[in-house]
Amino acid sequence: MAKIVTPFGPQHPVLPEPLQLNITYEDEKVVSVAPAIGYIHRGLEKAGELNDFPQNVFLVERVCGICSFMHGMTYCEAIEDIMGVEIPPRAKYLRVFYSELSRIHSHLLWLGLLADAFGFESLFMKYWAIRERIVDLMEMTGGHRIILSASCIGGVRRDLTDEQISIIEKTLLEVKNELDHVTPVILKDYTVKKRTVGIGVLSKEEALTLGAVGPVLRASGVAQDLRQTGYEAYGELGFEPIVETDGDSYARAVVRAREVYQAIELALEALHHLPEGEAQVKVKGNPNGETIQRVEQPRGEVLWYVKGNGTKNLVRMRVRTPTYAHIPALLKMLPGCEMADVPVVTLSIDPCISCTER
Repeated sequence: MAKIVTPFGPQHPVLPEPLQLNITYEDEKVVSVAPAIGYIHRGLEKAGELNDFPQNVFLVERVCGICSFMHGMTYCEAIEDIMGVEIPPRAKYLRVFYSELSRIHSHLLWLGLLADAFGFESLFMKYWAIRERIVDLMEMTGGHRIILSASCIGGVRRDLTDEQISIIEKTLLEVKNELDHVTPVILKDYTVKKRTVGIGVLSKEEALTLGAVGPVLRASGVAQDLRQTGYEAYGELGFEPIVETDGDSYARAVVRAREVYQAIELALEALHHLPEGEAQVKVKGNPNGETIQRVEQPRGEVLWYVKGNGTKNLVRMRVRTPTYAHIPALLKMLPGCEMADVPVVTLSIDPCISCTER
């Protein structure tokens, strides 16, 4: 049978991201894949050089809505590192709390999309209904449902009251109980396993060679998570990464499902050990120097490079997002798969093309 080239995306019912894959297939088997990106390039890095550097906290959160808090936090960490600013202990714990809240809502969103990819519409709606509980907490504590703008240079601008902490703890425990009834449907269902087990396999060696990060890397048996470095307050919370070894689409789903439970525990622990005191310090002057900051986002490692020259404007601002690192891994996973498997395998890397194109 002759080889046929078919474009997948940039608009597809299963793929909520504008990524195009030009797929060469033969007799329903994928032979090779060539990516095409650039549909939504926004020039955010250049914009970061035109703004006053404090304004960039709000700009970088627009790199990605789902990971918005962590983009803002990492940028603040970079400026604080250049300027030698030590933030208060309370701010470190609050940054951990907001980070884990973002991780929960990101993974629940993805699990819902995975259910939708299999045609489980009711399960999709259930996951997103649970996620709505988390988004309500984000609105209650940060004033916004998605883009919190909670971080600032010098700490956090959104502190928590005792009443809010009580509501958060109660809600997170209720969310955990709801997940106990829903998650087994994803992890134990025959149809889900038939569509994911042994499909889109990425070996441990391939994951390391191709630079995979986050759940994609950990699903291939590599116990690597930047939270192990102990940034912010993670070093005081006894963190251990979630690891699976099969490296297929199912393993990546399991890692994310387990990480939701872990994120709930980390958020609760951060609140339980929340120190007293101020949540931010005042920062004066302009950044003069350069640094690289790395943080573990829901999709994996994000890397921010920031350079200042002592003025209010930055010389350079650069970000490398997890999806950018996952595209080479995706091109390795797809050849050999059936055409019907392409949407699920592509979804298994949790792509965010708006992140990738900045």
